[in-house]
Amino acid sequence: MLDLDKRSITYLPGVGPKKAEVLQKEAGIASYEDLLFYFPYKYIDRSRFYKVAEINGDMPYIQLRGKILYFDTFGEGRSKRLVGKFTDGTGTIDLVWFKGLNYITDKIKPGLEYIVFGKPSEFGHIYNIPHPDIDPIDQVNQVAGGLTPFYNTTEKMKKSFLNSRAIQNLQYSLLNWLNWDLPETLSPDILKRIKMMPLKEAMRNIHFPESAEKLKQAQLRLKFEEFFFIQLNILRTANVRKLKLKGIVFPTVGHYFNTFYKDYLPFELTGAQKRVVREIRTDVGSGRQMNRLLQGDVGSGKTLVGLLAMLLAIDNNCQACMMAPTEILATQHYVTIMEFLKDLDVKVALLTGSTRKKDRNKILPAIANGEIQIVIGTHALIEETVVFSSLGLAIIDEQHRFGVAQRSRLWTKNTVVPHVLVMTATPIPRTLAMTLYGDLDVSVIDELPPGRKPIKTVHRYDNKKAQLYEFLRNQIELGRQVYVVFPLIEGSEKLDYKNLEDGFETFKEVFPEYKVCMVHGRMKAADKETEMQKFVSGEAQILMATTVIEVGVNVPNASVMVIESAERFGLSQLHQLRGRVGRGAEQSYCILVSSYKLTNETRKRLEIMVNSSDGFEIAEADLKLRGHGDLEGTRQSGEGIDLKIADLAADGQILQYARDIALGILDEDPELLSDTHRILNERLKILFSRKTNWGMIS
Repeated sequence: MLDLDKRSITYLPGVGPKKAEVLQKEAGIASYEDLLFYFPYKYIDRSRFYKVAEINGDMPYIQLRGKILYFDTFGEGRSKRLVGKFTDGTGTIDLVWFKGLNYITDKIKPGLEYIVFGKPSEFGHIYNIPHPDIDPIDQVNQVAGGLTPFYNTTEKMKKSFLNSRAIQNLQYSLLNWLNWDLPETLSPDILKRIKMMPLKEAMRNIHFPESAEKLKQAQLRLKFEEFFFIQLNILRTANVRKLKLKGIVFPTVGHYFNTFYKDYLPFELTGAQKRVVREIRTDVGSGRQMNRLLQGDVGSGKTLVGLLAMLLAIDNNCQACMMAPTEILATQHYVTIMEFLKDLDVKVALLTGSTRKKDRNKILPAIANGEIQIVIGTHALIEETVVFSSLGLAIIDEQHRFGVAQRSRLWTKNTVVPHVLVMTATPIPRTLAMTLYGDLDVSVIDELPPGRKPIKTVHRYDNKKAQLYEFLRNQIELGRQVYVVFPLIEGSEKLDYKNLEDGFETFKEVFPEYKVCMVHGRMKAADKETEMQKFVSGEAQILMATTVIEVGVNVPNASVMVIESAERFGLSQLHQLRGRVGRGAEQSYCILVSSYKLTNETRKRLEIMVNSSDGFEIAEADLKLRGHGDLEGTRQSGEGIDLKIADLAADGQILQYARDIALGILDEDPELLSDTHRILNERLKILFSRKTNWGMIS
């Protein structure tokens, strides 16, 4: 592509070193290609000229043609402003500037005809247009030709004279320099099949649309291309991994697995758990490395499935490890697994940052000589001092809480790459899973264990606190425990949301006869652990917390979850928090407390929570309401999906189509080595060569 990805934006006429630095820092535009793929976020129709006499307060953007009669300045220092009295013969309106005053008076001359474009604002029944775009009348064909693009810009960009209009001018310069021609990025067979406009036409119409229809076609072509190359990269990497990475074969289902399954399984597995265990057994017996994502709602029994997979590893003379993101969660897994295995002779160790030196000195040699068969821990497992004798299976819980670089260090713990099982209780919408985890085989546990009652979810307003306290007291008198979650630690003057510290004091006053404890992210790990233990052991009846308890705290006796200022939480987060209760046989409750002042979107979010307990349904709704931006932490450095134009919530069909085309291409030509597909190979190198190939890791 004319090496556009290697040409520095500094050298584009109108940029230079200072603006180039701002473009790179603020908008990620470092090269000519980055600029071309910096797409508008909206378009405004500039085909119509308005009259000054028509202006009213409801207008979004307007375009006028006329003359500036004279300039006046008002105020001093920072409050200085420049006012141009503008007329088109039907009336006058003030054009106002607060910045760049000298630039305007040098550029714009009274008495000449100009095109003015901007958003009118009303002040005391008088209209003005702050910081309008102004162009000489002879540029009418260039600037007033229908749909005008608007580009995202920051305050720092605007201060460097890089507003939306300036970005549009740079796009014009660049496309002009290219003679409005661009080499194609898709191979002829794909173009023939998809019947979409060529790249050069799409790029021209995305930045300078000829018509609304052409713009629509350009958006379709560019969204398809974006999804297509992401999917092609993911799927090709997965293919290469399957071909090149041999896995340790587990041919035996032996003593440990069979004894536990037949004699010590505490309850019958659900149909979904049995299906997943079969999928894992097929993977680990295939001779290929297993890379499987196990999705299951909170409380669906993922840990038990993980344990059965670990027993398969032990039956085949291998060790297994399970890595969790927090000490609380790792400890909980350890306690759960020790309880499951109490009648089986399996050596299990817990290794976290808090493990004492004396214990560590015993554990590390026992891992190295193979005496310890299962190790459960936090990221302490990836320290260099931890050496395995024969690691055959690595399980990672809540994987999006670990950076990919951290996870990759687990794979180096063995000469043959271990099998990998990634577990998450965060339901991931299908479109997001295809993009973030498209190279992993996906298993879903979509049934809850028998005996679990659905959690009753209700929405209450915060002026009905007396009834809420009465309900909580009744529940505690029945022997239950209560979580209360807040969005903030300290009060904020700007936000009137209830905060944790105030809440803690209130609850101590309202419930003097009960023990109330508090946990939040700013506490030292040891203090947090102590407070949590009070609740886990039953010493405390009420646990006040921020979202640190979102993942993995299992207290079967806790049957009520109160979420204060529920309007501040995303749907997936509310669902995760709700999953902290409902672990025991008793009826559990989730109470969403909010203020009366709710936007329509927030009201809809809370309604979805009250009416649905299906994590996947909720995650899909969350994606539609919030966009893919940062869907509850699944996006992070190293594996983020930096989409330039496509939208996971709205463009699911285009994504599926792009994935199908990519699969078809790879079926014919797995490594894209044919002459026809060389163009795709080259494009993949440009798009993904800057990034570490984390795909080979998971």
